[in-house]
Amino acid sequence: MTTYKLYLVKDLARITGLSMDTVKYYLKIALISEVGRSPETNYRYFDDSTVDRLNKIIVLRRDKYPIKKIHELLEIEGVSF
Repeated sequence: MTTYKLYLVKDLARITGLSMDTVKYYLKIALISEVGRSPETNYRYFDDSTVDRLNKIIVLRRDKYPIKKIHELLEIEGVSF
């Protein structure tokens, strides 16, 4: 049996060191996306792939890539960082 970790926005911020506002901004501009929502609370859920994606974004931002270019790079299949 495989277990999956699910995270909330606040968890992503804590794990990556990004602010909650930054995580929400990346969500708003579709750099990241939720994997599901709670029907009771409407909270967004994310998984480990989102954490990995945020870590890639952090590296690219540190290397001074603009958001638009990051979006393009992340859409390319098989990009390794």
